[in-house]
Order: sequence, then structure tokens, then C-alpha cells
Amino acid sequence: MTVRLVAAAAVLASAVVHFKLWTDFKDLHVVGPAFMLNAVAGVVIAALLVAWKSWLAPLLAVGFGIATLAAFIVSTTPKGLFDVHEKWSGGYVWTAAIAEVVAIVAGLYLVSQERRTTVPERERTTVGS
Repeated sequence: MTVRLVAAAAVLASAVVHFKLWTDFKDLHVVGPAFMLNAVAGVVIAALLVAWKSWLAPLLAVGFGIATLAAFIVSTTPKGLFDVHEKWSGGYVWTAAIAEVVAIVAGLYLVSQERRTTVPERERTTVGS
């Protein structure tokens, strides 16, 4: 459960940063709504990590972390992302980036552990039942 809480905290930290970014950039035509979507998705995924014991919740955390970090990396390229050009500087940038890496690593660990311990349905049934 501890790793799930770490993953949930990481996803939630990224969500909080993206909510703050939404308040600053909500008028940007694509990126503004994407920040809000990211904030809402992060809260939902963090709640699922805590409340839902399926391996799908950590898989969502992995996808969230990869997608969010990849979008930021693209925004730091010379072409940017939807005319947004970012730099690897500032507290919000590093907080979100570190949180997303933690979400990816913790999520992958959880998926590998939980898929390994999940017994297929056909093996749970006993003969004659």
C-alpha cells in the first residue's frame, strides 16, 4: 500500500501544478484546457490508486506520467507544443517533472507486482465446485 500512496501523491502533485498552470494560462486555445484536463485526471487517478485495488489504477498512473512528461518535453523543443515554448527551469517545472517520473516508476513497479500476484480466474476454481 505504501507504493500506491507514493504513486497517488506523485500524480496528485502533478495535478496540483497543472491546476496552478491552468489558472495562469487558461486562455491559451489548446494548452489551457489541457492543463485543466490534466488536473482533473490527476485527482481521479490518485483517488483510484487509493480506493481501487486493481492493477489498472497504477497503469493509469504510468500513462498519466508518460503523457504529461512527454507533452512537456515536446514543449521544450524548438517547435514547441501548440506555440508554447517551455524551458527546464522553475519550481513548478521541476516539481511536476519529478512527480511524473515518480508516478511512472511507482506505477510500473505496482503493475509488475500486482499482475504477478493476480491468480487467473480458472486457477481459483476448485475441481468439483
